[in-house]
This record gives sequence, C-alpha cells and structure tokens, in this order.
Amino acid sequence: MNREPLTLTLEPKSIAACSNLPAELTFLGNALQHQADVFLKSRDHDIIIDLAPTGTGKTKAGLSVLLHQPNKTAIYIAPTNALVYQQKEAAEKFVRDAGLNHVVISISAKEVQAWSNDRVGSRPGEKIYNLLRNPATIFPEIGANRPVLLVTNPDIFYYAAFFKYNKLDQVNIASSFYSKFATVIFDEFHLYDAKQLVSLLFYLALSKVFGFFKQGRRVVLLTATPEPACEEAFKSLEAEGVKIARIDGEAENTHLLPSQTSVQLQLRPELERDQLLKEIADEICQRFQNKSNQNGAVILDSKDYINRLADLLKARGYGQYFGRITGSTPAQERLWAAQQPIILATSTVDVGFNFERHPDPPRQNLDWLIFSTRDRASFWQRIGRVGRVLGKLETHIPSDAIAYLPDIAWEQGLTDLDLSGGREALKQKLSELPCLERPFLKAYWQSEAFLEIARPLLEMEEMLDNLSGSELILQLFETLKLTLGGKRTWQDYRYRMKVLRAAEKLSKTSLKSIKKEWKYIKGGQALIKRFLGAKYPERLQEIDAGIVTLEEWEEEFREYEDVAEELKDFAEELSISYTPLFQFRSTLFESLHIFDPHGLLLDQSEETDLDPIHLLRYYEFATQDEDIVVTSRVEIPYQISFRWRYFGSRQEFLNTQINKLIVLKNSNIERKMGDAIAPTPLLNQLETSLLPGVIICPISSAVAFYRLKKERIPSYPITVRCNDVEKEYAFVPGIAGILTVAMSGLKIRLLDEENFWIA
Repeated sequence: MNREPLTLTLEPKSIAACSNLPAELTFLGNALQHQADVFLKSRDHDIIIDLAPTGTGKTKAGLSVLLHQPNKTAIYIAPTNALVYQQKEAAEKFVRDAGLNHVVISISAKEVQAWSNDRVGSRPGEKIYNLLRNPATIFPEIGANRPVLLVTNPDIFYYAAFFKYNKLDQVNIASSFYSKFATVIFDEFHLYDAKQLVSLLFYLALSKVFGFFKQGRRVVLLTATPEPACEEAFKSLEAEGVKIARIDGEAENTHLLPSQTSVQLQLRPELERDQLLKEIADEICQRFQNKSNQNGAVILDSKDYINRLADLLKARGYGQYFGRITGSTPAQERLWAAQQPIILATSTVDVGFNFERHPDPPRQNLDWLIFSTRDRASFWQRIGRVGRVLGKLETHIPSDAIAYLPDIAWEQGLTDLDLSGGREALKQKLSELPCLERPFLKAYWQSEAFLEIARPLLEMEEMLDNLSGSELILQLFETLKLTLGGKRTWQDYRYRMKVLRAAEKLSKTSLKSIKKEWKYIKGGQALIKRFLGAKYPERLQEIDAGIVTLEEWEEEFREYEDVAEELKDFAEELSISYTPLFQFRSTLFESLHIFDPHGLLLDQSEETDLDPIHLLRYYEFATQDEDIVVTSRVEIPYQISFRWRYFGSRQEFLNTQINKLIVLKNSNIERKMGDAIAPTPLLNQLETSLLPGVIICPISSAVAFYRLKKERIPSYPITVRCNDVEKEYAFVPGIAGILTVAMSGLKIRLLDEENFWIA
C-alpha cells in the first residue's frame, strides 16, 4: 500500500478573552473567558471540566474555585512530581494575589520522608494525616488552623484513597482524603493511565453517594483531550444526578486572542529505528542550516531513540546546539536544555513542560516540532506544543510540524483525509483510526482489575458496620459498576477481597503465630477453601459434601507445621500473584543510581537514576567501588530473558502453569546478544525469589503474542526446564501485557483458579 506522507495546513487558533470579568476575579487582570466560566459554573455544579487547550491558563481556572470556600482545605493533583513543584509555585502566587489564607504544601514521597520525625512520628501516613488535621503540627511556623492547599501526585492520592498506607494510618488518612477537601483539582487528567483514572472515578462516585457534593465539594478536571471512555463514565454519573459542566475554551467567537500560529503539518509513517533516526537527523540539520534563528524540538516515545539521535547529531557537529529532556534528566539540567535551540525529549515533556525560554522571545517558543505518537491524546498534546503565541507580540509567523504515525494508519484510511479541511477534518479522521485508540481504559475497568475497588469498599464497610450509612457501600458499588461497566456482584468481590486480605496477612505471619492466632485472621476460612480448591480439589469436594468439616482442616493447620507451611506458601504466592493488578507502577525493578561520565544519557550532569532493564538492554557498564558506571552504548540491544525450573513434566506444566497468572519461584535473569550470554553481577542483585506474571506460548497463542509486539508492550523470552524437556515461552509481567493477552481472546486463569475475565 502507498504510504506517502500527507501534508496539510492547520489554521491558526484563537481563544476568547473575558470581556465581563466577575468582581471576585479582578485580581487576575486580563483573564480568559474559560477561566471566568469555570469560576461561575462552579457555583452550582459538582464537577467542572475545563477543555481549554494546553497552555491557556487552566491552572488559574481551577484554582479560582477556591474562592467559593476560602477557608476550607483543598487538593491539587498533578500527574508528575516535576509538575507538582511547578504548580505549587503557581498556587502560591494565586493564593497571594487572591488574598486567600491557604498554606500551599507540596507532597511527594521524598518530601514526606524529609519532614521531621520529632513531632508526630516517622510513618508517612501519620505525617500526612496530622498535616491535614492541623498543618502547624508539622510546620509550626505557619500558624495554627490555616486551610491547606495540598499539591500532590496521583500516587499519593491513590495510596490514601485505597487504604495503601501503613495499617495504623489507613483509616485516618483515607477518611481525611474522603471528607476533608472542599475543592479537588485534577490536572492533565487525560494523561492518566487506567489505574489512575480508577482512583479518580472512585472518588467522584464516593463524593456523590456519601453526599459530599451536596455539602459543597467541587471537583475540577483540567484536560485538553478527554478520553471517550471517560466521557461515557461522566454520562453515567450525570444519570445518577451529578451536575457536570463542560467548559469549551474555544467555543466563544468574540474578543478573540491568537493562541497558536498556523501549522504546516506533515504526517509520515513511522520507520524502522535507524532509518527513522537518520531521517529526523537530516531534517534537524537542514532546518538549522536554513533558519538557525528558529527553535525546535523532537519528541519521541523511546529514550533509546532520543539518545541515539543525540549520537547522530554529535557526529555531525551539532552537539553544542541541543539539550536532552528525558525521565533521567535532573531538574536543573532540564532548565538548561529548554534554552537550547534544539530540544530532544521523550514523553516526559507531555506533562506541564512549557518550553519557556529566557529571555522570552516575542514570537512562539517552538517554531518547529518533530514527534512520534501512538494515540490521539498524545498527538493533540504534542501538536499543541508548537507555535504557541498567547500573550506574544508576534503572532503571524507560521510553524512547522512532522508527525510520525503508526504505518498501519495508512491502511486504516488515513489517505482519505481531506487535506484542505484543516484541524476539524484531521480531528475527525484521527478519531476513526483504531491504531490510535487507548483500548486499555475500558478493558481495565471491566476486567479483574475492578477487584481493587473492593479493597476500599470492604474497609469502609467494616468501619461502618452496624452504623448509619453502612447501606451506602452497596450503593457506591452499584454506582461504580454502572460507571465503569463491571458485571459481577458486590458479594463476589467482597468474598474474594477477604480471601486476598487474609492471604496478605498470613504471608507475613510466622508459623508459630499462625497456630496460635489463626482464628483471628479475617477471611481465614475463605482462604482455606481457596487453598484446597487450588491444591487439593478432592478435599474441597469432601467439605462441600459434608464428609469433612472445615474445622477439621483448621486443626490440621494448627497441629502440623508442614501443613501450615504449605498454606503460608500458598498465601504468599496468591498475594504476590495479584500484584500486577494492584501495583501502581508496572516496572519490574526499582531504579538504579548510575554514573554517566561519557554523556551517553545526560548533557551536563554525570549521575542519575535509571531503570535496570533499560541499562541492561542498551548499555555496557562497569562497577567501580559499588558505583555503576555507564561506559558505552550497544549498537544492537541486548535481549533480557528468564530461566525457570519447573519440578514436573511438560504436560503437567501445560496443564497447571501456562496461560495463568502465577508466581515464578527463584527464576534467573539472562542478558543475551544472540545466543551468547553476557553475565553481569547486576543480574544477581535484581533477581527476586518471587516474580508474578503470565507465561504464554508464542506459537499456540500467536495472536496475543503478535499484539504484544505491535503495542510495544514488554514480554520476555523464558526458558522453562521441566523434568523431561526444556522449552522457550514468553513471560508477560505487567498489567498492560496481561490485559493485551486477555483482549486477544486468550483465557487466563488466576492462582486460586478464578478466571481473569473482561466484560
């Protein structure tokens, strides 16, 4: 099929200025209409969605809602720590200008750890709870009983709302997050992944069911490109009586101010690595030679691609003209990189990074942009970065952009695009391309991951046991079920969560304590049934038939240590096997601190943190006095694979382990170049005794395996050595991979013989 580039012009964009600013907002000076609309709509709406384009002051719009309840605590959730610190400064300025009494405090795991342990103790949850109760408890210098404006990230929000903090603090901090905030602002929520959106939608449903909206809570969602799946969820909430206002910042057609220049856009099919990077390097050099006074950027999804592109530019003599911004770039170096005429960046700049330059040029900060994209949200986010002119003196200079789309887009009808139709025609066409969809949102909500909602619901149900309001738990579940699309009942999820909670507790309990305290473990009997069903199904049948009682089995666990140990091992494996469904970050290993003296990843600094898998695949490195020093980049990436010894026949393995969410015990990691193994001591440091994931056969499950490759979702070769044969399969460790496999029609079982299903 013909995959020739397509060229079109995107017309300039404008946004409406406010001609009749509410008196309460006069301190803003020259405000935009969408900022005033958010403030006005928040008087009588529960949820306000600001759809203004990126870079048009949505932060101020969201913060304006504080003015309705100026003496009450609020929270601002930004998607990354870098944006948290940036928005803290913006919030402090807003609070000063508005004359509010809020104390603005940013919260990240690192900051909470740095707070003094002398006043309330060392536990993070304990500190955050006391901060919300009275900020002077942690920071006595700010004065007593002032309202707090927390600025934090989705991780903190999720851990608080889903009872993830220490057992001693779970109830206190969750209760505070549920009830304390009068204003809740979610920034850039279109960039949230499925798990982050679950916590957001859970909070919205809870606010409705428990009456917090009636008490005046206002939730502001800031997004330029809402996901269709989220829109469906919002419609479900509206049907339940939640009042939602949508503010379109570009709907007004009077008092218009230029916001983005015209953009000469070329759509190109994505190429193989070396060809793609050479083509981009040629474009950069040509642009710099022809118009050296212009500034531009390249945004690619791969850190490795960005660093190889940097190598190409250095080889051509352009090393002094670019700066890199990736997840590994330290904060100070990011500021330096943003001042270079050529910026090479990964998706880390998608969130809150404004490419500001000093001194501020009279025209746009980016004259040209080259980027790749895998979905519609990132396309519109990135195209919105080039040619921004809101508040600029020169607004007529056109901009250029090149977008690399998946080459299958041409097969799916991209060539039918009306090249004279501008932005609207492009928006319509991109919305029709299946390759740009984010399929995991609805799939995640409607899969076994829906089970994680049961944890906070179960905790709340037990808190409200025999109290007024306990009936709201079932109502909240049904609201979430309607909103997210789940199919199973609360009774089913409650039972399974009790089993998992018992497994978590039992796995951390000594054998001696198990014998003494077994009857005090909530969900213990349900866990025994799961254990018997998975390990000894015939014994469970005897219990169901009344031949043997469950109490007799409990006596077995109390009297015989080997039986108790087997149960404890099962509990540990069961608990860990569900980790991919519940963990907030999907990386296999914690980041490592590395040194980069040769500038292979960094331009100015010499040390940073790096994902171990990235290090192992793309670099040679050495250990010097326990420090990891990167020495060179490899031309062909290493392959990371696993080895696992299964004690049984291959047929037993196929019957019991394949296509199942299991836990690998004492697996080994290998680093290969072709068939040659490259040993390194680092592998021994990374290896863990228990590693959860799914093993599939790339041949018999070819559709699922192909889709993993197509979606660029990590899977790893794994050699399984059985008693009678050794064979290679594919190991899928993360939730994205597990969902992809399930969505491809492969039936996945769980360790307790439940089925992983998608509604």
